[in-house]
Amino acid sequence: MFRRVILVALAFALSSVSAFADVTERKSLQVINDITSGVRQYTRFTIFDDVNVQLEPGGVAVLSGKVTMPFKKDDIGRIVGRVAGVASVKNDLTVLPVSPFDDDLRYRIARAIYGNASFWQYAAMANPPIHIVVDRGHVTLTGVVQSNVERMMARSLATTFGAFSVKNELKTDAEMKDILEKL
Repeated sequence: MFRRVILVALAFALSSVSAFADVTERKSLQVINDITSGVRQYTRFTIFDDVNVQLEPGGVAVLSGKVTMPFKKDDIGRIVGRVAGVASVKNDLTVLPVSPFDDDLRYRIARAIYGNASFWQYAAMANPPIHIVVDRGHVTLTGVVQSNVERMMARSLATTFGAFSVKNELKTDAEMKDILEKL
């Protein structure tokens, strides 16, 4: 179940989809899975980007979150637009400002988290599940971890580098399972 949650939820905070007939809900979940897969396979999607998707009635995919480069916003919008079941894309992704301070903070926090023995299993993954978004010195952790202890440890590791603030939006497997069951 853990791999499925990671596949569906990596860097995605899944939003509720309006209630339709059971067949439509399955199709909506499949469309979201296809969107997730497409974004994860995008070679320039990194642990420093965070993309969220909400599928609205009529096949409108609404993208939100933050990416580190302007071309990523456009590329991800095109990838999502090609997914079967997506009629149109509302691309509300924000491009993070260029900042050497933010870059340094990103890399230092990533090394601290993924270099910690508790997170080595995540570091070995092709798409690590903890995303580190830094915007003008403010850090947001997103993604999925196995337990509340890991969530708190990741936050603790992220607070040691002089960030102006650290917001912890990591979800546990159990929380993601509940979100997925509501779809």
